[in-house]
Amino acid sequence: MTMDIILITGMSGSGKSVALHALEDAGYYCVDNLPPELLISFVQLEEQQKETRLAIAIDVRSAASLHLMPEQLNALRDMGMTVKSIFLDATSDTLLRRYSETRRKHPLSGESKPQSEKVLIETIQFERDLLSNLRERAHVIDTSLLRSAQLQTYVKSMVSAPASQLTLVFESFAFKRGIPTDADYVFDVRMLPNPHYESALKPLTGRDAPVQDYLRQSAEVERMQQQIQDFLLQWIPVIEKDHRSYVTVAIGCTGGQHRSVFLVEQLAEAFKARWLTLKRHRELDAL
Repeated sequence: MTMDIILITGMSGSGKSVALHALEDAGYYCVDNLPPELLISFVQLEEQQKETRLAIAIDVRSAASLHLMPEQLNALRDMGMTVKSIFLDATSDTLLRRYSETRRKHPLSGESKPQSEKVLIETIQFERDLLSNLRERAHVIDTSLLRSAQLQTYVKSMVSAPASQLTLVFESFAFKRGIPTDADYVFDVRMLPNPHYESALKPLTGRDAPVQDYLRQSAEVERMQQQIQDFLLQWIPVIEKDHRSYVTVAIGCTGGQHRSVFLVEQLAEAFKARWLTLKRHRELDAL
């Protein structure tokens, strides 16, 4: 049986422990902070032990050997292993706040005394530079605005997707809370008719039939949806040829409740016959 390997990497403080707990719940044998130079031998050992699902976290604590990772991952695939890489990220302001709230030291800090905010920001940026190659080769999840339960749900949905085909992730969000940093494409739909200003529709969401009926009556909404579909149909096959596993398409409106949610639902439905599709509603999922 082919071994299923999930590699968890990302910024310190972005939620790797939460992701590993989610994978453990999903039946994976989890290992944290494995040095990259031990990856191949560890996988071979677990293969002998008849393990079929491994989740391995590798982060900046192994900075000296991170350059080995691309070659190691290619070697695992050549051995017939199924390998998925997930990179957890967050904005620098979010990471700074998390370190301040928990009073934890950054793993790249060798000082015994607490770091100043300026030094911590510089350290976070240095970590980004060190991990940039791993980020480019992985599916990115922005945890800046995610609760632990949301992140666990997202991780479980990612690993359940077949590795042999491209997965389209459609995500709704509110511009007032920031653009998701994990998005490959971002579409702004704030110019479309807003159900928020209809008293009967204001408390509802884009998943509710009255809101959907309202938006379907708009020629602008229909044209926007068609143009997004045409764009993706033109370029996703090109991306697929580049052996990408995931493409995240973010749709944003003002509050992330009506228009963006509606379009994510419609686009996921439209594309599911051709590619595996996943849906995220950043603001609604947080409720």
